[in-house]
Amino acid sequence: MAANQRLAALMIEAGFLDRAGEIGRKRFARAVSESKAARTAGRSYNHTYVSRWLSGVTPRDDATREGIREALCTRLGRRIDADELGFRTLVTTSPDLGLAYPERPDDGVGNVAELLEADLTGAAAVAEAPTSVAAWNEASVAWLVGAQKQLSDGAGPRKVGMADVERLRTMRGTFDRLDSTFGGAHARTALVQYLRGELPRLLRARAEPDVRRALFVAAGEATQLAAWMSYDAGSHGLAQRYFIQALGFADAGGDRLLAASLLDAMSHQASFVGRHREAANLARAARLGTESMSVPILRSHFHIMEARALARLGEADACDRAMNAAVENFGSHVSGDGPEWIGYFDAAELAAELGHCQRDLGRPQEAVVHATTALASASGDYLRSDFFVAMVLADAHLDAGDVEEGCRVAAKALAVGEGLDSARCRGYVGEFRQRLTKHARSAAVRDFVEGARTSTLWTPNGQ
Repeated sequence: MAANQRLAALMIEAGFLDRAGEIGRKRFARAVSESKAARTAGRSYNHTYVSRWLSGVTPRDDATREGIREALCTRLGRRIDADELGFRTLVTTSPDLGLAYPERPDDGVGNVAELLEADLTGAAAVAEAPTSVAAWNEASVAWLVGAQKQLSDGAGPRKVGMADVERLRTMRGTFDRLDSTFGGAHARTALVQYLRGELPRLLRARAEPDVRRALFVAAGEATQLAAWMSYDAGSHGLAQRYFIQALGFADAGGDRLLAASLLDAMSHQASFVGRHREAANLARAARLGTESMSVPILRSHFHIMEARALARLGEADACDRAMNAAVENFGSHVSGDGPEWIGYFDAAELAAELGHCQRDLGRPQEAVVHATTALASASGDYLRSDFFVAMVLADAHLDAGDVEEGCRVAAKALAVGEGLDSARCRGYVGEFRQRLTKHARSAAVRDFVEGARTSTLWTPNGQ
């Protein structure tokens, strides 16, 4: 059995090997030697080279890897991406990987395969990458103007059906529940490992047109979750790249609402990292791209994301207009009138978002009202979201001068959220910590800090 199973499978499919791997190694060596890449580099190969490649040895030069890919493409009559060859990555991951909106759906498949691989190997180029303002702007414009080419037919040896789509969606749902309950950092690597093994293979397989469209939409949803979990874990550059590629998948599958929700999610992240003007523009782009579609619950969320950004910018009048539009659209929606994935956005979630806005506008009393309403009506299914709004309530009490109540609410939130592994949660705690500095002489603050020392969320690095 070959150590490089991916390469062996391609060679079998192309007729260079039989199932036992006993024939065709010399023929494959000739095909690689005759490739444009090998001839340009002046390289030639024999069956010993092929045996090494199949045993797991990775060619160190680009020309050989490209020659292998070219030989297989020629024989199979279809595109083969570098990640399909099964070679261990030796080249430095490009810092621009995943930032460009894919011109073709197949480009997106290759981008995500490389991103997942780089993610799993801890490549610093993506694991430690900052966000790019230009990438947000370019992705939103590309989607709005319809820059992506049409979805092509799959060309892989395997055919997939709706059962494969449902399996992908079911697995996504499982990881989504883990994310909401324990934080993005808890099971993020497990999701990435699953997607690396399944997603490229499924998206490259043959399928009926309706199945292929549904598969790309499901891939968009799954990649979006990888983005959210990376964002929650604090890997913002990586999350941005997953969001952009998920946008391409949603576009390829023809799901305009999912695509708009991805811009909405990018707006959420942009606000969190302090790019508030870009956040407002991304939310507006989501709304602009779905103007012809009457889905009030989504319009409500687009407006409230814009409001969140405007509140941070201190633009009170514009923020008030956006909040009013969010409330108006929410009030006109009928339960179940939007996609299933927006079902979490209920009255409690809207109240929580309004609480965020009022806190950031310097209106603590209004923030207390909204945050209290959100907590009182929360379903309890989204522990992390409940933690966020509890910390907003604690902030608002401090801002209103009620130090003891602010500390009490924060202490309760820390106790409830102790099991959350989330950089965002620690970010909320960090904001509360900053507010406490103004009340350092308060006995209530000293008692709170002493009790909070044992909380993993209280310590800045989560240690």
